[in-house]
Amino acid sequence: MEFDIVIGIHSIAELLRAKRRRILHVFASEESLDELKKREGISKNEIPADKLILRATHDVQEEAKKWYKKADYEYQRVPSNIFVIAEPVPAKDLNWLYDEMISRDSFKLLALDQVTDVHNGAAIMRTAAFYGVDAIMLSSRSSFGIGPGFNRIASGAVEYIEVVKVSALPKTLTKLSEMGVQIIGFSEHAKESLSTIQVQNKTCLVLGAEDFGLSNAVERLLTSIVALKPQGKIKSLNVSVAAAVAMEKIFGEK
Repeated sequence: MEFDIVIGIHSIAELLRAKRRRILHVFASEESLDELKKREGISKNEIPADKLILRATHDVQEEAKKWYKKADYEYQRVPSNIFVIAEPVPAKDLNWLYDEMISRDSFKLLALDQVTDVHNGAAIMRTAAFYGVDAIMLSSRSSFGIGPGFNRIASGAVEYIEVVKVSALPKTLTKLSEMGVQIIGFSEHAKESLSTIQVQNKTCLVLGAEDFGLSNAVERLLTSIVALKPQGKIKSLNVSVAAAVAMEKIFGEK
């Protein structure tokens, strides 16, 4: 049986609000339920009664150890003594993406080119949810995995953004470009600045790997390659920070 372990008060609250996927178990202490209500406004009554398993604080952690082992994750203490076992986030396929591009007047797409760090990936997804990004496109061969730590850092963003796994990102970008989608890549080595770009209604923002930036195979397919121009002595940004700045400029209020 495939399952997802969701930890973190914010992430659990969004999981319960979104009602996007089936909840299998909620392991919690009475104190953690009080915290969930005080911090997120989620009451005990909003948790399916047949899925709620109340345990003492120590026993919640012992249960977490068992589930982490089942999922082959390294156990780390579960914050706030509450965690949820849920069905995995359903991934969308390319047919869905292409259909959406045809049927909709506007679409915000984010493509991550070999971004593998879980912390960066989760921070990017949280920011993407803030800016109303419709979908995130990931390479099925070289990207981060969605596990307990990712869920906590993403703070519930996985409940609201579609994830599209692709086997060949360059091929997919080529198809999207042929469909009229604007493909904008960010690179610290680019000569062009964002101020010269007229952002269109259907746009795909592409961000590269933490160490090497955009791959050559992806870079040559982009409609535009732009850079964030540094104002100080440091010339580059962490990819999650660069993603936040890029999304503000491309997907933010106009």
